[in-house]
Amino acid sequence: EVQLVESGGGLVQAGGSLRLSCAASGFTFDAYAIGWFRQAPGKEREGVSCISNRGASTYYADSVKGRFTISRDNAKNTVYLQMNSLKPEDTAVYYCYAASIQWSGVYDYWGQGTQVTVSS
Repeated sequence: EVQLVESGGGLVQAGGSLRLSCAASGFTFDAYAIGWFRQAPGKEREGVSCISNRGASTYYADSVKGRFTISRDNAKNTVYLQMNSLKPEDTAVYYCYAASIQWSGVYDYWGQGTQVTVSS
């Protein structure tokens, strides 16, 4: 079975920090790029950050650049999103996403999401 399990969400005051984790199992973790997406009520799901399969390349949305840091520990099959200087507009459900392009096709998986709420 393929699983992506997010954890670390919660309630935090503006200016505070949270560290999200995405624990993966059931697939070859280091063959997959991992991304974090978020969705607030009434809004489209948006990409927040992503990291290449071995961690050499990263991407950040302009709205979080300089505040969030993505990293991965392939030995632990886990990806992290360190979120600092949080703002109320960061409030959303955060989802972990894994994707790989292989010879047989494209494979992708979603986690169930974890709620992040930032109070003003």
